[in-house]
Amino acid sequence: MDAFTTLTGIAAPLPMANVDTDKIIPARFLKTIQRTGLGKAAFANLRYNEDGSENPDFVLNKEPYRKAEILIAHENFGCGSSREHAPWALLDFGIRCVIAPDFADIFHNNSFKNGILPIKLPREICDQLMEDARMGENARISIDLERQVVVRPNGDEIPFEIDPLRRHLLLNGLDDIGQTMQRGTAIDSFEARQQAAQPWLYG
Repeated sequence: MDAFTTLTGIAAPLPMANVDTDKIIPARFLKTIQRTGLGKAAFANLRYNEDGSENPDFVLNKEPYRKAEILIAHENFGCGSSREHAPWALLDFGIRCVIAPDFADIFHNNSFKNGILPIKLPREICDQLMEDARMGENARISIDLERQVVVRPNGDEIPFEIDPLRRHLLLNGLDDIGQTMQRGTAIDSFEARQQAAQPWLYG
């Protein structure tokens, strides 16, 4: 998992509440267990018309938001089913941070596990950031995870809260496997002791 330290990028405004995981990645794309290649299907029902052509009114089909790395939305983002494909699709599209007043619990947890930073900020602050984002490519937003602040284009800093352990894992690019590998020496020592004590179990 790529470490998340600081990010300065284009933010896409998505003024919608209750964006469920089926909107983020429709069920017809869930046949794969690969984490890559799903970016083209992110928000497919909103991005594409029935004939497969792009919907020119959807924000991620507009410049400069095709290159967005930050998404700003309204309440209850990521509700619905628990599909981990939702953060996979966002990450593959290029989104590394989602800012919203609150998130569905399972999506919130899955985001951290896949290297996406979900930031909870009050609705009025999210609306201000959306207005910033609507100014386009010259109004980039910065996320500083080390200092736990969102920096607006005008330089104003907005603090945010995050669980210390999750912050540590993101800063160091550690997913569940990475956490386990950090304890590789201790695991090997335990296995050696077990094998010496109960050799018949190891054949």
